[in-house]
Order: sequence, then C-alpha cells, then structure tokens
Amino acid sequence: MQIKLFKEFKEFAVKGNMMDIAIGVIIGAAFNKVIDVLVKDVFLPPLTFLTTGVSLEDEKWVLQEAVKNGDTIVNQEIAVKYGKLLEVSVDFLIIGFTVFVVVKFMNKLKNKGQDPKNATVKTPKDIELLDKISTQLEKQNEYLLSKDKGTSA
Repeated sequence: MQIKLFKEFKEFAVKGNMMDIAIGVIIGAAFNKVIDVLVKDVFLPPLTFLTTGVSLEDEKWVLQEAVKNGDTIVNQEIAVKYGKLLEVSVDFLIIGFTVFVVVKFMNKLKNKGQDPKNATVKTPKDIELLDKISTQLEKQNEYLLSKDKGTSA
C-alpha cells in the first residue's frame, strides 16, 4: 500500500503538477507583498490626505471607551475597526482586477493558439487533427444531404 502511494506521489511530482503548485505559491506570496505595498504606500496615503490626515487603517467606531483607573486599564475599548476592512477591500479589488486581466490575457493567447486558421501562431497537433476531422464530417454531411435530396426528388 505504501509503495503504491509513493509511486503515485512520484508520478504526480514528475508530471510537473507539484512544481506548478510550488511556483504558483511562490509567485502568489511575492504578488501579495507587492499588492500590500501598493495599497498601504500608494493608495492609502492620498486617501488619508483627503480625509484630513486621518489614517483609514485606524478608523473605528467605538462602542465603549476603555475604562482606566490611573494608568491601569480596567476594561478594554470595544470598537468596530472598519478601517482595516477598507484596506483589505482595496487589496481584494486590486488583486481581483489584476487576476482578471492576467486570465483574460492568457485566454486570448490560448484562443489564438487554438484557432487553426490563424497562421501567426503554430496550432497544436491535436487542434489541427480535430479541425481536419470536423472538416471531413462537414463534407460527409453535405454529401449525404445532397444524396438524400437526389433520391427523394
């Protein structure tokens, strides 16, 4: 049982799936850092400037103030920290839009490569074969339809 599992894992790793996942995770982590800096250091400062110097990350709706006895905090402040939600929402929008653009570009390239009539990109063999089969089936259907029309007249 363990040998079969190891063999399956080895096939999985050799096929490149594991490498694809690892590369995706590494690029995703690096991309997350870029987006984090983009939001915190590029987008939020102008918004902070427009809101008269109030940092959006620190925005909150205080439900109950902290209770202090001298320097000691008796009860912690209870607050809804919506500023962090705004920051994360901007992160999400940027990441979502970027992924959308990348996927759209990849699909455009993929569709361009799968179009057998497009001479600028070499069409994969399987697509060429499917196109030939499709053309032959269309010719066969035309022939059969014309033969049926000839016998029914």
